[in-house]
Order: sequence, then C-alpha cells, then structure tokens
Amino acid sequence: MNNGMHQELIEKQRQFNAALELYSSRPGYKLFGTFVSLANLALQGWLLWRIVPYSIGLAGQLAALLGAWLLADFVNGLVHLYMDQNDCYDSLAGPLIANFHLHHKIPQYNRKNLAHVYFVESGSKIWLVPCLAALAVLTELGGVAPLLLYLLLYSGLLSSLAEVSHYLCHTSQSPLAILLGNCGILLSKRRHAIHHLQDNLGYAFLNGVSDPLLNLLAARFSRGYKQHTDLHYATTPLDGICLR
Repeated sequence: MNNGMHQELIEKQRQFNAALELYSSRPGYKLFGTFVSLANLALQGWLLWRIVPYSIGLAGQLAALLGAWLLADFVNGLVHLYMDQNDCYDSLAGPLIANFHLHHKIPQYNRKNLAHVYFVESGSKIWLVPCLAALAVLTELGGVAPLLLYLLLYSGLLSSLAEVSHYLCHTSQSPLAILLGNCGILLSKRRHAIHHLQDNLGYAFLNGVSDPLLNLLAARFSRGYKQHTDLHYATTPLDGICLR
C-alpha cells in the first residue's frame, strides 16, 4: 500500500468512527429506524387490505408468489451489494451506513422473536418505503392488472421476510429453518457462509436464487468489501456497541 492509499484509509477509518459515534450517541438515528419500520409495516398492511379482495385465481397467486420470490431476492441482494460498497460516512446517512457495515463482524445475532426481527429489521429498508408508497398510489389510481399488484405486494412483504431469512442463517438451528434453507425457499446457512468467507460473492439473502446474476454484477462493478469497507472499522473500539 503506497502512502497516498494509506492516508486515504486512515481518513476513511476516522470518518467511520465519527459516524458510528454519532449513531451510538444520538437516539434520533434509532428513532428514524423505528419510523421506517412503522412506515413499511403500515404500508404493507394497507396494501394487503386493498389488494387482497382482487381475485386472480390459484394459478395467478402461484405465479405472483414465484415472481415476487425471484424479484425480492434480486432487489434486496442488489441493495446489499450497493451498501457493502458504500463508504459515504460523512454524508447525512453516514451513521446509518457505518452501523450497517458492522454486520460482517457478527457471527451470531442476539436471539429475538421472529416478529420482532421482521419489524426491527424493516427499519433498515429506507428504500422500501417509497416503493410501497408508489404501489399504494398505483392501487388507488386503478387500471393496473391485479396480477401485477399482487406481484409487487408480495415482493414488498418478502423484502422484509428476507431479513428474517438472514437472521435465521446467523442464529437458528431450528429443523424447519434448516429444511426451508436446504430446499431453497429461504437462504441456507451454507449458501450465506459464502458471503462471509469469500469476497464479493453471495449478496442475496432471501433465498439466494439470484446469486449467479448478482455475482456477475459484483465482479463487473464492485471491488469487494473485505479489502474495502471492512478495513474502515479495523480501528473501531467496539466495546459497548450493541451489534444487533
């Protein structure tokens, strides 16, 4: 590493520590996450109430679920890929970005009720709020095919469920969770381990079916995280910080 790169790394580490200190010391960031969780769940509930009365038949429901299962895995993996590269710690969102990067240090999460995980982790999905809000507008305007409405609704719900799938990979030894992972319905521990053991691979975390495409995108557009953002918290004093 030349001197210029070394100085850049030191500056990024300083920015990371400053951003993480802001996240830890200012309750507004955690309150913002709670607000995002409430917004996501309120919109999901409202959309369920508005869209479920539409009938698309069993075949339509299965098609919408399958499409959403693929779409949600890809979109959430794409956001994960972007966030693992994001090092804008001195931006307004910097404290949230710094806190996000800590997840690579966590082999085991604190055990929580799955409903609690669904709610709390939905607070990290800031991008989902405008997506659900746009779907709500489309639903009210009418003229949109019910099959498409169901597809987008299920994609929104599965986007939050992806966080539960990720949590189970890190925490659960439940035979049911292991079975769902091994069947490819949820993310398997073995598949997710690739993301933590190797660099720039395995970004999907609902079921992993879109990983081949995401891996191609990562190879083309990403430099990986192990020799990039992971280095930014190398000097972070983690004592006293709740890692989930």
